[in-house]
Amino acid sequence: MILITQAKSLSLAKPLLVLSLMAGLGLSSPAFSQRAPARPDAANSATEAQQQPPQQNNAARPLPAEKSTVHKLTLPGGLLEFEAKAGTIRLSNAQTGAPMVEIAYIAYLKSGAEVRTRPVTFLFNGGPGYASGWLNLGGIGPWRLPMSGEAIAPSAAPIVEDNADSWLEFTDLVFIDPPGTGYGRILGNDDVRKRLFSVGGDLDALATMIRRWIDANQRNLSPKYLAGESYGGFRVPKLAHLLQTDQGIGVNGLIMLSPVLDFSRFNLRSGLWDYVARLPSYAATLRETKGPIDRNQLKDVEAYAQSDYLLDLMKGPQDKAALDRLSTKLSDLIGLDKTFIRQLNGRISSETFAREFNRATGRISSAYDTRETGFDPYPESVMNLSEDPMRLGLHAPITQAMIELYRSKLNWVVENGRYQFMSEQASRQWDWGNRPNEAIGDLRRSLALDSHMQAIVAHGLTDIVTPYFESKMLLDLMPDFGSSERLKLNVYPGGHMFYTREESRRAFRNDVKAMFEKR
Repeated sequence: MILITQAKSLSLAKPLLVLSLMAGLGLSSPAFSQRAPARPDAANSATEAQQQPPQQNNAARPLPAEKSTVHKLTLPGGLLEFEAKAGTIRLSNAQTGAPMVEIAYIAYLKSGAEVRTRPVTFLFNGGPGYASGWLNLGGIGPWRLPMSGEAIAPSAAPIVEDNADSWLEFTDLVFIDPPGTGYGRILGNDDVRKRLFSVGGDLDALATMIRRWIDANQRNLSPKYLAGESYGGFRVPKLAHLLQTDQGIGVNGLIMLSPVLDFSRFNLRSGLWDYVARLPSYAATLRETKGPIDRNQLKDVEAYAQSDYLLDLMKGPQDKAALDRLSTKLSDLIGLDKTFIRQLNGRISSETFAREFNRATGRISSAYDTRETGFDPYPESVMNLSEDPMRLGLHAPITQAMIELYRSKLNWVVENGRYQFMSEQASRQWDWGNRPNEAIGDLRRSLALDSHMQAIVAHGLTDIVTPYFESKMLLDLMPDFGSSERLKLNVYPGGHMFYTREESRRAFRNDVKAMFEKR
C-alpha cells in the first residue's frame, strides 16, 4: 500500500481525485530519470556546491540510538523468541560528508539463529510516500492490527494482537520507511529532498541503506529477499537489479504485492489496456456478492476480456452492433445498467465502477477492495467526493498503532517528532522524470542474471487500483527462464491489501514460505 501517481495540481482531499491519484486514471504516463546527481555514500555523489549544511531544525535534536528488545511469539510451529531492533541509518554525501537523510527501520530477528542459513527479508510499502506500517501490522510482522469489517474506521481501537501468521517463522524481517516517512527525516537542503523524492534517488537511498544494514548486522552470508507492496512492488525488481549490479549484493527472491509493473498503461484517451485489465476484477465484485470465489471462477471473464471484448472495443462506438454486443455482455458480467454502459461506449473506468456499483444503496466501493464500501457524502454530485474507506478509513488506526508499538513494545521513543505514516510532501513532489516508468524490464534482467532467483507477484481479485489481470498479461509476455516455478502469479480473494482477509493472509504466507523452502 499505496499507489499514488503524478498529479501535482490535484487535491488529496477530493476522493474522486484521490482515485485518480491512486490509479493514475486519465493522467499522463509517469516517467523517470536515470540521472544520479546526489547518490548517498556513492562515488558519484553530489558536489560541494549542490550539498548545503543540514537544516538546523532537523539536526538540533538527534533521533534515539538503536534500541533492542526481546519478545516471544507463539507460532504454529511453537514458541519463537525474537529480538526487535528499532533505529535509523544515516546516509551522507560521500564526497563532502554532509548528512542527507536518516532512514528508519524496525528489524525482527529470531534469537540464536544461524545467520549463514537464516534468510532476511527487507520490506517496504509504496505510495510513493508511505511508511511500512501496512505490511508490518497487516499480517507479516509479529503483531497484527485488525483491518477488516468494523475495524475499518478512523475511530477503531488501534490495539495490536499477536500474529500467528507472521513470516518470522521462516525469515528475519526488516521493515524500512523510505526517506521522509515514519520517524525518518531528510537532513539536507531542497536539492537533496528533490533527489530523494524521485524514482532514481529513492532507489539509490534504499539500496545504500540495505547494504549498510547488512554490513552493520553481519548478514552478508544470509539469503536475502525483497518484498514490496504497490509502488513498493514496483521498487522491488528495480532495487534487486541495483543491488546485484551496483551494490554487489545478490538477492534470492522477490515478493511483489499488488504492484504496477508498467506505468505506460496510464493513457486512457486512446488506450484500451486499462478496460481489459480491470474487467475480471469488476466481475469478481459482482460474483462475490453471491458467495466466496477464487480465480478459477473468472476464467470465462478473462477469456472474454482479451478476446471478444477487446475486439469490440477496437471497432469503436460507430459500430453499433459491436457496441450493443459488448454492452449486453458487460451488463451481465459486472451488474451495471446496459444503457449506461452503452452511453460510455463500453469503457468503464475504475472511478465509474466504484461509484455506480452500489449507487442504489447510497454507498461507494473502495477502489482498493470493491467489496468494502462507505457512505456517499454527496449523492447529488456528479463527481465522487467521498474518501476511500480502505485507504483513509485505516489511516488513523495504523498511525496510532505504530506510534504505540514504538513506545510500548520497542521502547524507541522520539520526543517532539511526528510519525509520518504518509508523507503528502513526497506524494505531491515526486519526480517521475521524463522517461516511461516500468519495472518489468528490471524483472527480466534480474531473473536472467541469476538463475537461482525466484519471484512471486501477488494480487487480490477485487483490487481495481492495480488489477491482477494486468500483471497476468504482462507476465504472459515474459521469456522462458528455465522453470515456471521461478516466477509465479498468485491471486487471492480480497483487494489491494488482500492480507486483511484471514484466509488470504494465511494462503499467501504459506505460498511465500514454500518459495523460501525451495532455495
